[in-house]
Amino acid sequence: MAVPLRRRLPLLPLLLLAAGGLRAAERSGRSSSAMEELATEKEAEESHRQDSVSLLTFILLLTLTILTIWLFKHRRVRFLHETGLAMIYGLIVGVILRYGTPSSSGHDKPFSCSQEDRPFTTLLVNVSGKFFEYTLKGEISPGKIHNVEQNDMLRKVTFDPEVFFNILLPPIIFHAGYSLKKRHFFRNLGSILAYAFLGTAVSCFIIGNLMYGVVKLMKLVGQLSDKFYYTDCLLFGAIISATDPVTVLAIFNELHADVDLYALLFGESVLNDAVAIVLSSSIVAYQPTGENTHAFDAAAFFKSVGVFLGIFSGSFMMGAVTGVVTALVTKFTKLHCFPLLETALFFLMSWSTFLLAEACGFTGVVAVLFCGITQAHYTYNNLSVESRSRTKQLFEVLHFLAENFIFSYMGLALFTFQKHIFNPVFIIGAFIAIFLGRAAHIYPLSFLLNLGRRHKISWSFQHMMMFSGLRGAMAFALAIRDTATYSHQMMFSTTLLIVFFTVWIVGGGTTPMLSWLNIRVGVDPDQDPPPTNDNFQVLQGDGPDSARRNRTKQESAWLFRLWYSFDHNYLKPILTHSGPPLTTTLPSWCGLIARCLTSPQVYDNQEQLREEDSDFILNDGDLTVTYGDTTITANGSSGPHTATTSLDGRRTKSSSEEALERDLGAADHEVTSRGTRLVFPLEYNA
Repeated sequence: MAVPLRRRLPLLPLLLLAAGGLRAAERSGRSSSAMEELATEKEAEESHRQDSVSLLTFILLLTLTILTIWLFKHRRVRFLHETGLAMIYGLIVGVILRYGTPSSSGHDKPFSCSQEDRPFTTLLVNVSGKFFEYTLKGEISPGKIHNVEQNDMLRKVTFDPEVFFNILLPPIIFHAGYSLKKRHFFRNLGSILAYAFLGTAVSCFIIGNLMYGVVKLMKLVGQLSDKFYYTDCLLFGAIISATDPVTVLAIFNELHADVDLYALLFGESVLNDAVAIVLSSSIVAYQPTGENTHAFDAAAFFKSVGVFLGIFSGSFMMGAVTGVVTALVTKFTKLHCFPLLETALFFLMSWSTFLLAEACGFTGVVAVLFCGITQAHYTYNNLSVESRSRTKQLFEVLHFLAENFIFSYMGLALFTFQKHIFNPVFIIGAFIAIFLGRAAHIYPLSFLLNLGRRHKISWSFQHMMMFSGLRGAMAFALAIRDTATYSHQMMFSTTLLIVFFTVWIVGGGTTPMLSWLNIRVGVDPDQDPPPTNDNFQVLQGDGPDSARRNRTKQESAWLFRLWYSFDHNYLKPILTHSGPPLTTTLPSWCGLIARCLTSPQVYDNQEQLREEDSDFILNDGDLTVTYGDTTITANGSSGPHTATTSLDGRRTKSSSEEALERDLGAADHEVTSRGTRLVFPLEYNA
């Protein structure tokens, strides 16, 4: 049936209406797209503003810390160190950010990906035809799915843990090696190595085993809500064994405490950090075969030991080689004519050592530490006067700022970190385990070391070393590097509390403890305590400087002094502008190589050896000693008896020398140096 004409709608108006609707929809779409772009730009601008505010917060914290430090130094206040101040200011700002700033973002909506068996590092999400990229931040327990941080400001002030390792730790560790006082460090080298390597390993295993018992107790009383393996306990032992007595050492330096005590504590803390981080890497690498990946496996254990030795030796070699390369570059180029370029190259080569070691699978902390020691020993001699001053001041400032930044962040993290797990049983057990681990670290080793030391580590020194086992930046950085699991989150929260307690309580009690233990203060760094053995004293030299040098030679390990003589005669002339010309130390058939490697400055340099280096060089007259009423010299003379010397340079022992050997109780170490036999007594500092 046909529709009446009067009821049909006109076709042309309909087409015009449809076209107008399409144009309106298009304009609406363009308007909506413009609004979305404007909103995106506003979000980016707001994010930039929050980034600036977060960085400004830390800069203001450091500024306030510096001003308060000046006030404390002006008022001679020593009960609180600058690191403790930084932590207090960080706590205050953390409270303000946590409870004083409102939430600024909507709640996140969880999506289910039940078909996937592993998380994605990067996720692309399609929202209404537009793709957005999201990155993985970590695992969230099901019970805290609705407690995800909604405050954008708190998210901004929570840094990536890699920032601490790649940016903040390198200047701290490098400065420790670059500012090393070699004379006192190497005089106690054997003891320092024993405390740093053997002592740290003992402390790690004692703390780990005690904490495993604590974990079993927590499981028994129902306070353990997730898995906590034995390897996790050992990892906690390695992390918390990293000592950082920065507060104590600063007070020691200010009060000029006993130099040997300072050297023992400083040397232990420097090498202890390196050992702790390699230990933690070895424990992470422990992977037994079979179903139970956390059971003891002898093959996996020895593999971890091999990983420890490989990582440490590889990192050591990488740091030393980088320092040697820098020394060669600064020696055989004219960079000293451009101090700015010289300083920039020194800075970049030193920092790149850390990143190169990490990129190669080694430990940057160990590499940059030994790079600093090598740079101070070789490269420093090649730098211009301006560059020497600049590099010292540059790394000192970077060390100060980085360290205080980390301690400020510690105070902030107590309130801004989203995954804290505080368990009273675990915390109390950790404090007890740390105390027992430190005691087993210090007292038995000191007893064994004293068996071979002329100047014993006194009980007061041992008590002070026991008291000075503070935890600091390294323990915090190791703990925050991995907080993905329940056990690691509990370890991080406990580590944070331990750092707070040791810095505030132990650091504040350093001055009273020094007084209570009657430890010398106000000591000149070049002054040494009087020898304890009256029958064995140095005779060579008339002035105090000569006595100091001979004392250092006498007390340093003879093996190290032998290497140092080799270094003075061969390595320093090759790598630096100091030391004797190679033409006088190398054989005559190496004359061409010697002339090529010896710089012209060596011949013009009248002071070929710096004072602190001369303490370790073996010369022909270094071993003039008195034992009872008998005087023995290295050139063969003995009074009242004289040793004879044959034409070929070999000496015939006199009766007095034979008596001396019998009294020392064993045959002496003998070293041939330039045709002269040098006799080293067995007694030396370990």
